[in-house]
Amino acid sequence: MAFNKVILVGNLVADPELKTTPNGVSVTRFSIAVNRRARSGEQAQTDFFNIVAWRQTAEFVSRFFTKGRPILVSGTLQNRNWTDNNNVKHYATEIVADEVSFVDRKSDGAPNQGMPQNNIPTYSTPTADSGFEDLSADDELPF
Repeated sequence: MAFNKVILVGNLVADPELKTTPNGVSVTRFSIAVNRRARSGEQAQTDFFNIVAWRQTAEFVSRFFTKGRPILVSGTLQNRNWTDNNNVKHYATEIVADEVSFVDRKSDGAPNQGMPQNNIPTYSTPTADSGFEDLSADDELPF
């Protein structure tokens, strides 16, 4: 059985730029910086990953994400190779994004400048005064 799935949360290194192939397909390539978990007493390290997104995903990224903004990317790992005009062989490893998602709070509004460390949203359980009412038995359910 083969399994190829990558899930990363990081910050955009630069503004993504939307391009179109000769066939009219939207594509954007961008990089994200992901902090590696450091052991006690060690300096944290950052890894940089190249991402490519196609079609609606590319349009979404280029419209809503800017340099420094946190992003969640889910996709597959892909290796490519090619030979340039000087007959030099090149290799690239990248993540092909299947899904991307916001990581920061919607109320943050403005794009983050720099690489924020603690910008993950927090969610809480509704309180008793939040408008929910307790039902005592299953026969009181409205469906």
